[in-house]
Amino acid sequence: MAVYTDVPEEALVAFVEGYDIGAVLSFKGIAEGVENTNYFLHTSRGSYILTLYEKRVAEADLPFFLGLMEHLASRGIVCPLPVRDRRGETLGRLAGRPAAIATFLEGLSIRRPSAKRCGALGEALARLHEAGRDFRLRRANALSLPAWRPLFAQAEAEAHTVASGLAARTRAELDHLERHWPAGLPEGVIHADLFVDNVFFIGEQVSGLIDFYFACNDQLAYDLAICLNAWCFEPDGSYNVTKSRALIAGYERVRRLEPAEVAALPTLCRGAALRFLLTRLVDWLDVPEGAFVRPKDPLEYDRKLAFHRRAESAADYGLDR
Repeated sequence: MAVYTDVPEEALVAFVEGYDIGAVLSFKGIAEGVENTNYFLHTSRGSYILTLYEKRVAEADLPFFLGLMEHLASRGIVCPLPVRDRRGETLGRLAGRPAAIATFLEGLSIRRPSAKRCGALGEALARLHEAGRDFRLRRANALSLPAWRPLFAQAEAEAHTVASGLAARTRAELDHLERHWPAGLPEGVIHADLFVDNVFFIGEQVSGLIDFYFACNDQLAYDLAICLNAWCFEPDGSYNVTKSRALIAGYERVRRLEPAEVAALPTLCRGAALRFLLTRLVDWLDVPEGAFVRPKDPLEYDRKLAFHRRAESAADYGLDR
């Protein structure tokens, strides 16, 4: 979440009048994140999130994202529910951007989750995967293996300005993953961006999942690998196997991993780390003019890759079978 597009008061009021959600009482930008412009919207009938979709999000993909949230909500997954306007549409236009209003979720995002919360997250991820089985729309993962070399090409020439040797390490990693990326694993709808700031908790329980704008169809275990990267490393860069074991166990309480997924886990974790290294590196070198947001550190994922290269099997992630 971030603020790239300013919304004039008159335009906001006119936009909200197209919905049956009451009058605008307050309106405030949300600065976190890097993808879209988000505002907290409070009306006489409740609290909502207004999202304006920026250039990185293809307008043609919005029916998938909004439809998926509606589908998951109907299957018991607590996520933002797009609000339909008086015409029955979930998508409109505001300040020259595609825009949507969604329900506000209660809860807190936890910067340093406990092992118990990692277990709850694993269970919530598997429930999302199960709930998405019968979603009729499909969207290919635009940031999977075929996209990584073009991303690297955007940043390769300037990677040395971020860290010495970064270009060579990244090139070698990309070469390795192109040779060894697994095929034939179970696929379905994945979130693809389930970082700690996209999961809300009340106490030790998950109270909601947000930010579905990278969701797509891909290998289910790849989504698990993204979460292991995002949830199980400590601030000093060490990998917390206790949290990792809890996250995987939580996932398997709902959906047991197949043997091929277990065998592929170290490679999937390497791929997930490279994907975020590359997108963060591109963003670091090309911050949009006027954005009120600081890009995330790509070297965090360079350090995570160093751990994954040493991993020999799923046992290094706490899965002993």
